[in-house]
Amino acid sequence: MNQLSLLQNDEAGVEPGIVGKANSANQDRTAPVTTGQVGQVHGLIKNHPNIWSLTMTADYAIPETAARVHDLRAKGFNIITTIHPVVVFRGVERRNVASYSLGVPEWPAPGFFDEVAK
Repeated sequence: MNQLSLLQNDEAGVEPGIVGKANSANQDRTAPVTTGQVGQVHGLIKNHPNIWSLTMTADYAIPETAARVHDLRAKGFNIITTIHPVVVFRGVERRNVASYSLGVPEWPAPGFFDEVAK
């Protein structure tokens, strides 16, 4: 490895010889990119605070909403779930319906980097 490539790796916060791993001292603190259904759910929650899981399933064809929310949390997003004992959705009373919203800060979730470092 030549001096230039070592310098470039050091500037990027990457240890020489470890491709794609962030140096803990220079850990990247930007939110990860979300794509596919995870990105769609992220956008819906961001643009529609307190959106019901029923709305995402019925209106946006996302059958596994809870799984996509789980994926967002695994990426460090601060998603708040509220369970409503009774809601009326399209004229029908539904019980134990989840709604989702973004916490503040949106990313990272409190303590996320502490858990990753362990």
